Order: sequence, then structure tokens, then C-alpha cells
Amino acid sequence: MLDLKSYEVWFVTGSQHLYGEETLRQVDEHSKIITDSFNNSSTIPVRVVFKPVVKTPEEILTICKEANVTPNCVGIITWMHTFSPAKMWIRGLNALQIPLLHLHTQFNRDIPYADIDMDFMNLNQSAHGDREFGHILSKMRMNRKVVVGHWQAASVHEKINTWTRVAVAKYKMQTMKVARFGDNMRQVAVTDGDKVAAEMKFGFSVNTFAVGDLVQIINQISDAEIGRLIQEYEDTYALMPSLTKNGEKRSSLYEAARIELGLKAFLEDGGFSAYTNTFEDLHGMRQLPGIGSQRMMAAGYGYGGEGDWKTSAMVHILKVMASGMKGGNSFMEDYTYHFDPANPMVLGSHMLEICPTIAANEVKCEIHPLGIGGKEDPVRLVFNAAAGPALNVSLVDLGNRFRLIVNEVEAIEVTEAFPKLPTARALWKPQPNMEVGLQAWLLAGGAHHTVYSQNLTTEYMEDLAEILDVELVVIDKDTTIRGLKNELRFNDVAYK
Repeated sequence: MLDLKSYEVWFVTGSQHLYGEETLRQVDEHSKIITDSFNNSSTIPVRVVFKPVVKTPEEILTICKEANVTPNCVGIITWMHTFSPAKMWIRGLNALQIPLLHLHTQFNRDIPYADIDMDFMNLNQSAHGDREFGHILSKMRMNRKVVVGHWQAASVHEKINTWTRVAVAKYKMQTMKVARFGDNMRQVAVTDGDKVAAEMKFGFSVNTFAVGDLVQIINQISDAEIGRLIQEYEDTYALMPSLTKNGEKRSSLYEAARIELGLKAFLEDGGFSAYTNTFEDLHGMRQLPGIGSQRMMAAGYGYGGEGDWKTSAMVHILKVMASGMKGGNSFMEDYTYHFDPANPMVLGSHMLEICPTIAANEVKCEIHPLGIGGKEDPVRLVFNAAAGPALNVSLVDLGNRFRLIVNEVEAIEVTEAFPKLPTARALWKPQPNMEVGLQAWLLAGGAHHTVYSQNLTTEYMEDLAEILDVELVVIDKDTTIRGLKNELRFNDVAYK
């Protein structure tokens, strides 16, 4: 699990020399108190680092440059305790290369009616100091998150939590590597895309490796390593009888463990955070990786089927954001529909690779034939996903830009048995309803592969799109087809 406390954001307070040393001393004291409060919060997952008040263009430029190059500094939080003339910030903001959160707060929660005087007013000027700062950010067309409220409020802490998690994900994207074992599924459009443009836009690299390179490592895995992993399988999952000791398919479980260990070794040795494969290119492998890919996702790796490198990258990115949170994030695919007018819903699944972090209860380890790929029967984990609010997230390449598409859904408890469908599965209702939700997804150009998230909200995706400066389309309870069509037309102009 990623240790988010190893990352930091800087708390930078603006002022000027006009008010005198005593006022500036109080500004620093108040900023330290706020920083300590954030660090003591159980909600904010990263370290918040106090920085002395900045009062001149030179100080602002210096601190922005330092933040850019400080390892594990993922962003800055700015607050104007007093009035900080915005022209002082231009050079620093032009130099800033990391995400920015503008905190519009004030040290005191309430107006001290009986005691307020001009000294108090000179010190506590956030109500208009932050307006001056907000103006220059807008004039410079700078993307940022604006959080409004008292610094002790739980709602403020929660919004900072969301933004810092996204900022960590953005930081990780800059060095993220995606390995593609083989190419994407032949003739498929949406899983392909411009990998060079993606690296320019997002920072992560995508490169192809021969399946034979992976097979070579798989074949070097020792029997002792396999034995230890088999014991872990037995301790963790309910194995079907044919996979238990002396079962007729026990050798297939050994092969599945060998593949998983080979995958893990390849990814660790190469410093990869995500990977893809395709059933059309498995030369030298006896099984398509099933349980191995599922468990790699559970360990935090991104995965995309059929060479879908964009979804693979997004699986890892969302897992980074959600580190330590209850619930899971998984590669997913809309598989088939239930068009009962009284209870319409979507069945989400995949032939093998759904992450067990989204499971509702018992996870079974099973082996069954697979009608495609031409390989031996693969071992896989079978379970039902938990009920509750969730997201389907898709990153698509439109040729001239990338679009991030989000559909809010409500997952339904799986109560029916699937005796002939040996896969992991989820049932959900798209927002705002089945007809509009699906129609909107098609109009937006969403992929058939998604990242399915149980623990992240749309606000995380809004912050991600803001930080990355990428188009965002949200399909939620307020979506109408007329409104969506207009939004897509406006976006074509805005992002042309």
C-alpha cells in the first residue's frame, strides 16, 4: 500500500511589508497553527509543510521554484491572510509546475463583534485578499482548486483530502511506466491511441515488450516460490475441489502461480506500475493470466485487457488516489444488459480479470474452460461485487485531445446465482437512468473498458481533469441528452 505520508504539500501564505513586523509575525503564527491542524487531521493523508509568509515577488518566485524541484512535494496550498498585491505573484505562478489549491479561509471563524477594531481588520483581510489572488489566477488562466470555509471545518479537510490524493496521483504519473505484452486486440479502435501524445500530456510512458520476454521470466520461477504462493491461495480463497491437493486440475493452479510470480518479477524489475496483455498474443504461455492479473491489481498495479493501455494506466492512477480507503478499484467492462422495465441494470464483468478488492464477500478460486485464446483452462477468482455508489471512468483519445468520461452508478446487491458464468461480476444502475445513462455514454464516445471505483467520487475526477487540463464529461443524476449534446458541442470549440 502506498504511504501517502511520504508526500507533502506546502502551505504558503501571502502578505506584504505594508503592515509591519508585528502583523507579519502574527500571520506566521496563524499559518503554523493551521498547518499543525491539517497535520493532526485524520482526514488529510499527506504531510502539510509550513512555509514562512511570502511578501515580495522575489520570495514568491523562489518558493514556487523550490516547490517544483523538491522530491515528493506534490502541490502548494495558498492563502492570503492579509492583502497580497497580485502582481507580486505573476512570476512565481508562471514558474509553478505543480498543482495549486487556493484556500479561501480566515483564521477566526466568527466576527468578534465586541472587540473588533482596525488592528484586527488590518490583520484578517482574507475576504478581499483572496479575491485579489483569485483575480490574477483567473487572468492568467491557471487551473486550480478553490476551497471555501473555515480551516477547522470537516468539509474543508475533506476537500483538501481529495485534492491531495489527486495531486499525489499526478506526481506519480510523471514517472509511471506501462508495459504492453504484445499489441492491442486487432481491429479495435478505442483501446488504441497516441502513446506519444499521452506521455506529453500525462507523463506516463507506454512501451511494448515481447511476450517471450515475459515467458522467459515465468519459466525461471522456482518450485519453492510456487509452493509458497499456492499456500497463500489456500489460506486466502475457497478453492474448488479440482484445485485442491490431489485434485485433477492441481497442476493448473501451479501454472497459474508460476505466471503470477513471473508477472510480478517482470513488473518489479522494470519499475512498471501497470501493464496490458491480449489473448491474441500469448505465445509460450499455457494459460491466459487470470488470477495473476486479478491479484496484481489487488496489489496496486494497473491492468487493461486486450492491450488497453489507457484503462490500465487509469486503474493504477485511481488506486493511488484511493490508497488506504475502504473499497476497491478494478478494470471493468459493460458486458450485457437487463432491460426489464421495472428493474433495468447493467452486468459488468470480464472473461477473467476483475480485481478482488471490489468483492462483497467470499472469493472463490476456480478453473473453467475459456472459449477464446486457444490455451489451457485458466484459473481465476470468482465473486460478486459489493453494492453501493460507484463510478465508471473512461479515458479516450479523440485524435486532437483526450477526454475523461465519468458515469455515476448505483451498484446493486447480486442476489441471483450465475451457475454457468464463472467470472467475477457486478450489477449496477447507471445515472440518471438506464436509457439516458447509456445514450449519454455512447454520445460521449466512452470505451467499453472502464475503471470501476467504489471509493472515489466525481470530485476526484473533477480535480484530476483540472490538474491535467483535460476535458471532463460527467454523466450523473442531472444529465439530460439535450444538455449533454450542447456540452459536447461547446467542448469541441473550447478544446479545438
